[in-house]
Amino acid sequence: MSQELIDLSHPIHTGMQVYPGDPQVTLRRAAELETDGFEVAELHLGSHSGTHMDAPLHLIADGSPIDRIPLEHCTGPARIVHLDTPPAQSVISLATVRSQLSGLRPGTVVLFHTGYSRHFGTDEYLRHPSLAVEIAEFLLEHGVRLLGVDTLSPDPTSDSEQSEPVQLPVHEVFLGAGGLIVENLTQLHRASGTGWCFSAFPLKLRGVDGSPVRAVLTRQGAAADN
Repeated sequence: MSQELIDLSHPIHTGMQVYPGDPQVTLRRAAELETDGFEVAELHLGSHSGTHMDAPLHLIADGSPIDRIPLEHCTGPARIVHLDTPPAQSVISLATVRSQLSGLRPGTVVLFHTGYSRHFGTDEYLRHPSLAVEIAEFLLEHGVRLLGVDTLSPDPTSDSEQSEPVQLPVHEVFLGAGGLIVENLTQLHRASGTGWCFSAFPLKLRGVDGSPVRAVLTRQGAAADN
C-alpha cells in the first residue's frame, strides 16, 4: 500500500522571516569538507523559528517545557479547516468554521488553512487573519490538544515597537489547558479529502518553551480512494 506525504514545513535559512522581535536566523559553515575533512554548520535561531511548536511554557509560568511533551500528543488524525481567503487582519469566528468542526473526536489535530503561507517572507504575512478565542475553547471542549495554523500565530501579530504587553488570548486559553500550537505551516492547500494523519515532533530541548518541527501529513493510499 502506497503512502502519500505532504511536507508542511518552511525551510530554515539565514535571514528568514521571524516573529517581530524574535532572534534572527543565521546558519553558517563552522567546518568545511575542503579544509577540515568534514562539514559542520553553526545554527543561530530562536525556539520559534520557521515552522515550530509552542509548548505551554511559552506563555504559562508553570507550563510544560517542550522536552516534557508526550510524543503521542504530537501526532493524530487531522481535521483540516479550509477557509476561503479571509481578509487581512480579520478575526475568524467559530460560526465561520463550525460546520467543518462537526464530529470532532478527542485526539484529533485541527489545522487551519487560510492561504496566508503564500505571503511568508513579506510584510503582508504580518497582517494575517487570526482565530477568535471561542474557537480555542470549542476545540478544548471536544478533546483537541493540538492546533496548527499557516500563519505566524493564531492571535494577531503585534508591532514589535509597541509599548503595551502583547495580547495572546488564543495562546493563553489553549496553552493554559496544556494544549500545543504549531505555527507557520505551509502547503495545506494540497491536503484535499480525508484520511490524513498529522505529525510534528519537536527537538528535545531541555526546559525550553518551543522548538522548530518537521510537520508532515501522511495518508495511506487506500484512504485517498474513500
